Amino acid sequence: MDNWLLPENIDDILPAEADRIESLRRALLDLFRGHGYQLVWPPLVEYVESLLTGSGRDLDLMTFKLVDQMSGRLLGVRADITPQVARIDAHILNRSGVTRLCYAGSVLHAMPGGAARRRELLQVGAEIYGHAGIESDIEIQRLMLLALERAGCGSLQIDLGHVGVFRALVRRGAVPAGRELDLFQALQGKDQPALRELVKPLPREIADALLALAELYGGAGVLREARLRLPEYPEICAAIADLEQAARAIEGEASGCSFDLGELRGYHYHTGIVFAAYAEGHADAIGRGGRYDEIGRAFGRARPATGFTLDLRDVAGLGQTRRPGAGILAPYSNDQALRETIARLRAAGEMVIVDLPGHEHTRDELGIDRELRVMGGAWQVVRRSTGG
Repeated sequence: MDNWLLPENIDDILPAEADRIESLRRALLDLFRGHGYQLVWPPLVEYVESLLTGSGRDLDLMTFKLVDQMSGRLLGVRADITPQVARIDAHILNRSGVTRLCYAGSVLHAMPGGAARRRELLQVGAEIYGHAGIESDIEIQRLMLLALERAGCGSLQIDLGHVGVFRALVRRGAVPAGRELDLFQALQGKDQPALRELVKPLPREIADALLALAELYGGAGVLREARLRLPEYPEICAAIADLEQAARAIEGEASGCSFDLGELRGYHYHTGIVFAAYAEGHADAIGRGGRYDEIGRAFGRARPATGFTLDLRDVAGLGQTRRPGAGILAPYSNDQALRETIARLRAAGEMVIVDLPGHEHTRDELGIDRELRVMGGAWQVVRRSTGG
């Protein structure tokens, strides 16, 4: 076996892509900071009980587990940073008011999300704790769209759902836990035949509403249809009203807005609005988020919470970013004026590479487009020709 081979669905990030990703990471964290979000940096590994607490079963199969040789306890490599941030809010910061937090870091999945998907993701996100109203959901959705716009992702479509509708029907219909899981899977797959079989033992009103959920997806008319086809339970009416308000608030900030009342992604820990952003020409969602008010309960404080995450690598690949590698080549010299010129250029954000002696024949590998030359008695930046 070749020692340089990497595990399946794990790969290196080479200089050009790494430059785009790091530039985007800095830009997004600066954006979040400007909106009042404070940066936290949770550890890569934790005791598995802490990592999975409050997240339901969704993350369990995605989490790499190993035995800690110091304590003998089971550790997990994080598959999502959100439970860690919830722990920080609930158990460490312990604030009583609204807390805005953001983060950026690697997460590892035991299995890829698809045949061509990576197992290591570069996750960046922002979260609000301590506010239960639709206003914080709207703030988070707007911030996600602004982040994607800042990344140069172009035309964006946002898809909105609300897990509270399904939760209300299951609770009102006294659906057993096993059947609830089967209904969840059938709705996620839009499997109408399976759904029709599963609802047969349920009260007629509940059965008809669950069947309707599988069809309630599309444009603005979906919410009008939902009011006609779903029971007028207070929790369902409130969920539809929240979706209407969120859609009005982000109108004009996304190219389009659609709805899917059968979308139950993250059902085991999401409690309210869920959303996903899609970019033109990209099949998978490039940003996801939602409300998860119960995630901090196991840490002693079930604070209201809402947030979103992006995969930096996906977003950086879609965006229109600066041309990587563009920089300035400087000759190797102890000339004081040259050193001062180099320092001034670097302070202004330019990349300046000093041309070490003996490597003249490999200069083109650097991808440099300019160089420093003495002109008129002063060091000047001039365009560099290939092979020069």
